[in-house]
Amino acid sequence: MAVDPHKHCPVCGTPIPLDEKVCSPDCEKVLVLKQKQMKKSRITLFVVIVIFILVWAYLTFFKTMF
Repeated sequence: MAVDPHKHCPVCGTPIPLDEKVCSPDCEKVLVLKQKQMKKSRITLFVVIVIFILVWAYLTFFKTMF
C-alpha cells in the first residue's frame, strides 16, 4: 500500500499537499504569530548580548570601580 507524497501542517500535523504551507487560514494565523514571537525573542536576545559585551568591554578596558 503506497501513500501519496505529502507533508504535514507545522501547526496541527494534518497531512497536506506538498505545495501547501498550512492546512487552513486558522493554522496560518497561528504560524504567523509564532514566527513574529520568535523574531521578537531573537532580537531581544541579540540586544541583551550586545549590551553585555559593551558593559564587559567598558569594565575591561577602562577598569572602573563602582
